[in-house]
Amino acid sequence: MPHQCYNASEKGVKNIGWLQSNFTFSFSSYQNPTRTGFGLLKAFNDDFVQPGFGFGLHPHTNMEIISVMLHGSMNHKDSMGYAETVTKDWVQIMSAGSGLRHEEYNVGTDEVNFLQIWIEPKLQNITPRYQRRFFPEQQRINQLTTIVSNQEGTEHCWINQNAQLCLGYYTLQTTIEYPVNHPNKGVFIFCISGNMVVNEQTLQARDAIGVWHTTSVLLQCLPQCRFLLIETPINH
Repeated sequence: MPHQCYNASEKGVKNIGWLQSNFTFSFSSYQNPTRTGFGLLKAFNDDFVQPGFGFGLHPHTNMEIISVMLHGSMNHKDSMGYAETVTKDWVQIMSAGSGLRHEEYNVGTDEVNFLQIWIEPKLQNITPRYQRRFFPEQQRINQLTTIVSNQEGTEHCWINQNAQLCLGYYTLQTTIEYPVNHPNKGVFIFCISGNMVVNEQTLQARDAIGVWHTTSVLLQCLPQCRFLLIETPINH
């Protein structure tokens, strides 16, 4: 099956002191014409924010914006009236739709690390919405857990796109065959920590790979492997 590797050493880096962003795809000051996204997955940023700093109030429209918290405490405040704090293992999503504004700051004493993910929406100009869910790691041991889906439900976040996000945490060596649900879908896998093999390619911490034109993807996880899997449409 065709694939594209995104090694950690090849990421675009923006370091302005209080913020270090590692860009898989073109974003902000990092522009790479060969890396403009993976299908409708348009941004995948591995962000580190120092205590007391963050992103001031800023606007978004017509984008599905997902944050996966890996470490630290970060606030969320938006023009819809939400004001809360998220910590490790929380996942939050905003359907920006017709337009919203939000801010996020590191409100703890430790460095914040979160994954910022942008996916193009299925429907344009919907009413903006915000949602968050908690996925404690101790309840996800040795299983693949759906954290975002295009199906509404009480156990995951809902997205305005035919996409799915899953977190994996395996303490034991495990092989998983992930079924791809549609011929127009691709699968992007980001290794958070540990090591794994996907499509005969070894991924170490912070490496990623995208695969497509397949009905399933074989994931071989070594002990203490953590990863995020994104299934997304390849074409409109």
